[in-house]
Amino acid sequence: MSFLERLFHATLFEATVVLLSVFALYFFTEESVSVLFGSMVLVSLTAMLWNMIFNYFLDKIFTGPREKRGVLFRTLHAISFEAGLLIFTIPIISYFLKVDWVTAFMMDFSLTVMVTVYTFIFNLFFLPVLWC
Repeated sequence: MSFLERLFHATLFEATVVLLSVFALYFFTEESVSVLFGSMVLVSLTAMLWNMIFNYFLDKIFTGPREKRGVLFRTLHAISFEAGLLIFTIPIISYFLKVDWVTAFMMDFSLTVMVTVYTFIFNLFFLPVLWC
């Protein structure tokens, strides 16, 4: 992918994830929508940067055609990306939502499960729908 394609991919993905995350957290916390939105935007910006770095190196390692990457590859891609992202986002969630690190991990892990499924679906259909 070119830089602009990668930027568009990440921006579209993250905008949707922010809305889904705020909606999910709203029902399980007592925080205001503005705090949830602000914290999820920061998580999203972190994820966008991680997305660009992670996928840049992934493309350097796996140089074959991206459209030939199968379900197993996409599953492992989504899981490894989200696992790496947890390292950066647990402190953000802990700080903004005023919870301890264990609670932040449980909240972040729950969001990660939701986002991992979404990541798989988004990336499975992103290329065929937008670039064909």
